[in-house]
Amino acid sequence: MTIVVHHLNNSRSQRVLWLLEELGIEYDIKYYERDPKTMQAPASLRQVHPLGKSPVITDAGETIAESGAIIEYIVERYGNGRLIPPSGTPERLRYTYWLHYAEGSAMPPLVMNLIFNRFAAENSSANDAFIAPQIKLHFDYIEAELGKSTWFVGEEFTAADIQMSFPLEIVATLPEQIENRPKIQQFIERIQARPAYKRALERGGKYDYANSIQ
Repeated sequence: MTIVVHHLNNSRSQRVLWLLEELGIEYDIKYYERDPKTMQAPASLRQVHPLGKSPVITDAGETIAESGAIIEYIVERYGNGRLIPPSGTPERLRYTYWLHYAEGSAMPPLVMNLIFNRFAAENSSANDAFIAPQIKLHFDYIEAELGKSTWFVGEEFTAADIQMSFPLEIVATLPEQIENRPKIQQFIERIQARPAYKRALERGGKYDYANSIQ
């Protein structure tokens, strides 16, 4: 059986396509489009997973959701030791940290920023008091960490870099957050120059964040 990626445009599922391209794994794509008014995923995704969100993959009779879980599954089942440091090493611990940090810590303030900006008049004080400082805190931290090595785990590219790509591409759309963070800019330029990244774009379709660094 072939992995099927249930792919939503302009979403985290682009990372899954990229991972599969990096590993050279065959896969099929089922495409879904956001509602142009609400920007929400279509109801048809609930037929795949009850939460109706992307990414979701189906493989060998299993339905797997959540970016981190999908990446872990693919790397473990199909990676043959690629894109992951050896077990029991400091690099493996760092890899696991960044794999979970991406969605557990980096994304929440960015999502809140997106939501609150839609209601800016009512929520500007909350944004200024909490959300903006949280974004600054996390991306100052990420900038400093990327100053220590080429990739998040060290000098070797891993699936943790794929997982971290989405929050960094999101923050790159915020000029006030990205202009003084050259390490993040360089990271984005490196990933977007990778052949597998480009192949994933060709298959995945519209992905606005691919040109986040100009």
